[in-house]
Amino acid sequence: MTEYDLTTVTAALSRRDWDDSTDGEVRFALVGLGWWTREYVLPVLTDLDACAATVAVSGTASKRESVVDDWDRVETALSYEEFHEGVAVDEYDAVYVCTPNATHLDHARAAADHGKAVLCEKPMEATPERAAAMVDACERADVPLIVAYRMQTDPAVRSLRTAVRDGLLGDPVHVHGHMSQRIGDIFPDGNWRLDPDLAGRGGSVTDLGIYPLNTTRFLLDVEPVSVRATASSDGELFAEIPDERASFEVTFDDGTVAQCFASQNAEFSAGLEIVGTQGSLRLAPGFFDAETQRITLTRDGERHSVTYDPVDQMREEFAYVAHHLLRGEPVDPTGAHGVVDVATIDAIYDAAESGERVSVDTDPDPAE
Repeated sequence: MTEYDLTTVTAALSRRDWDDSTDGEVRFALVGLGWWTREYVLPVLTDLDACAATVAVSGTASKRESVVDDWDRVETALSYEEFHEGVAVDEYDAVYVCTPNATHLDHARAAADHGKAVLCEKPMEATPERAAAMVDACERADVPLIVAYRMQTDPAVRSLRTAVRDGLLGDPVHVHGHMSQRIGDIFPDGNWRLDPDLAGRGGSVTDLGIYPLNTTRFLLDVEPVSVRATASSDGELFAEIPDERASFEVTFDDGTVAQCFASQNAEFSAGLEIVGTQGSLRLAPGFFDAETQRITLTRDGERHSVTYDPVDQMREEFAYVAHHLLRGEPVDPTGAHGVVDVATIDAIYDAAESGERVSVDTDPDPAE
């Protein structure tokens, strides 16, 4: 392995591998105006040529009114009830859903009823059955359902995906992934991610563990078969969830095994390493896109590293989705893809409770 080989692999770290020359604009209704929408989504939608935010939807009047006041293109503020009833339906073309997990289905179903494409934050829902019901709703309405896995539209990750699939590492053997943060420092007054009624069965695997899980699926084009897991919670902040910290092992359909760790109460850290028969690839901090990234490639006993400043992943995600919608092209990752992650997370919690290996049901029955 020479330095030139690594340069070839990393040459397209910030270059889009899809056609972004389409004319037109997709107008988004933003459903849910929490910190992520206000701090990470609205800023990137101010100057993207292919899309814009035009409608703000929230259950809190002050939030939606402040967004209309602060952002020029956002001219309409709606309550959730008004959005569901179809008020101002002609003022947007697609819907971005960024609310607590257990509420995604209701908002996505309403968007589908209005004939609008849906971009839904991950995880899709709190249960596999409700995630499957979202897929059904959008299929019946014949509208696209896209899950907002920002790693999948990051040019660097897409470049690495091509290299890995072209045999850069030989045959994948095992994966190590981790992601952790101190949620109490981020949200000192508490947060819905620690409320099972809103988040689902847990907080660390659901919110953080999904990153190494889905990024592995994307890079290797594999599907989970079975899982093992452990989880524990000691702190008062985590009294309602089982996974203040969790470790889990996922066996995929090609035999690759991923070992992952997630915690909402540990040092701010993340990374992903793929080990193959001919080499290894490490991305760190990986899932935290505001940090300088380092890619380390080891092959035949030689190690090479490169650092780079990442793109704004939310900008890439919305640009990618908007251009594909404008061109009438299929948009990945689909809802069906997202259901598999929700089902895998559900199996991880089952495995942590039982102490046994649990098979993943990748085709759950939709909830009523």
